[in-house]
Amino acid sequence: MSFRRIPILTAVALLAVTMAVGVARAQSVGSTVGDFTLKTATNSNVSLKSYAGKKAVVVVFLNPACPFSLAYQGRLAALNSAYDAKGVEFLFINSPIYTESGSTTAPGKLDLPTLTDGSLQVSTLLGATKTTEVVVLQPTAGGFAIRYRGAIDDNPQVASSVQQAYLKQVLDNLLAGRPAGVDEKRAAGLRIRTQ
Repeated sequence: MSFRRIPILTAVALLAVTMAVGVARAQSVGSTVGDFTLKTATNSNVSLKSYAGKKAVVVVFLNPACPFSLAYQGRLAALNSAYDAKGVEFLFINSPIYTESGSTTAPGKLDLPTLTDGSLQVSTLLGATKTTEVVVLQPTAGGFAIRYRGAIDDNPQVASSVQQAYLKQVLDNLLAGRPAGVDEKRAAGLRIRTQ
């Protein structure tokens, strides 16, 4: 084996270990997470603990370069509007992604009020790996319990063809005092940049 290949193998091994540690740190459904802080478009801080009086907090990971994020905008805006008066807060996080060109940013516009997670602490903490992935948190005495992680519904491309609206089902169950009913469903989207 050539000595030139050793640094490449070492780098690959370190990357694998780093990714494994990141996944291990992510909380599972049912776990409780503490506070985190995000930045608004005006550079103000928004902390999770400020929503302790809400019935649920939905954290949504998006990116304007992700076609799935753009396709879900209307559905997410409708859900936000429908559940706001019921005590549910939506936090839309503009998350950096990997694109085909290797760039982590691309032009585009989300018509939702997005927050920034510059240090990627929230996606790591909540175990989010793709854009359009949602995590539903419910306030508890010790922080916020993860009640659901995954897809918004079963059809990321055509809203009129949705058969199962996972996020809506989870929110309706939680608001009625029932268990979420769905723990995890795989989300469609682009991979969130890890570092």
